[in-house]
Amino acid sequence: MSRPEDPDRTAPPGNRPAPATDRENPGHHPAPASRAVELRHLRAFLAVAEEGNVTRAAAHLGLTQPAVSRTLAALERHLGLRLVDRSTHHLALTPEGVAFRDKAAAAVAAFDEALDTGRLRHWPLRLGHAWSAFGPYTTPLLRAWRARHPATPLELLRIDDRTAGLTRGEVDAALLRGPVHAPGLVTEVLFTEGRVAAVTADGPLGSRTSLRLADLVDGPVVLNTVSGITTPELWPPDARPAATLTVANTDDWLAAIAAGRGSGVSAASTAAIHPHPGVAYVPLDDAPGVPVLLAHRDGPGHPALPKLAALAREIVARG
Repeated sequence: MSRPEDPDRTAPPGNRPAPATDRENPGHHPAPASRAVELRHLRAFLAVAEEGNVTRAAAHLGLTQPAVSRTLAALERHLGLRLVDRSTHHLALTPEGVAFRDKAAAAVAAFDEALDTGRLRHWPLRLGHAWSAFGPYTTPLLRAWRARHPATPLELLRIDDRTAGLTRGEVDAALLRGPVHAPGLVTEVLFTEGRVAAVTADGPLGSRTSLRLADLVDGPVVLNTVSGITTPELWPPDARPAATLTVANTDDWLAAIAAGRGSGVSAASTAAIHPHPGVAYVPLDDAPGVPVLLAHRDGPGHPALPKLAALAREIVARG
């Protein structure tokens, strides 16, 4: 009877890995190093990275905790790197693990997509964004694309991530704002938009027609540290906010401001795409503009990417 805790026995027969050493199987010659890592290793690592806990990762994968632990350890041995810090109950990725996570996710996503026969027949172009899409040009872009390229659906996906899922292989291209330092991306600046302050609608700043950065420093500033672009460095070193409040997504950012817990700064298009009855958006007179970028991964990608870039430029030029 097979043991469910053994990941090698839970794999389909054609995917079972060879024994790791000749000592374990004297008559067997190990597979070349390039074949030592399989998708199951990457899936196990990504599950641990997502859950922060081996037990929950095992439940997500339908395996046992020992099986996931052994699979993760085998991956680390092959790479010669420690990917996960096991010194605390809540596992955390090492710097090497953080760097490897995006590569592993992209590899798994590419494999799954290659085997998705539905996508092969009707391959959509996935366009990610973190919060404000293409600003005022979003609707014109979607309508023009549908009219000109009806055989290739354009899927607009909001993903709360600094690269809107691009580095993890979740999208084919992304609309990003501000400087992007992720390796392996090709970016093009499409336009620059102004910044606005987001303040509590019935607060003392809500009725102002314009504001300056200095007007926000006395109270907490709410920062979206996952997908936002605002940091304390937006203010001069000697005039930074007295306090900050960090959140992980746009919805929590809006809720905190509406509740009077602080103010925020965002790109001007946020006002149109994310209106909130408890939040007033007020132009900032002295804040630098925000570049809006079209980004894709370096190397082969979706064949419709050049058409997307050309259409985006055309729509911006038309205004």
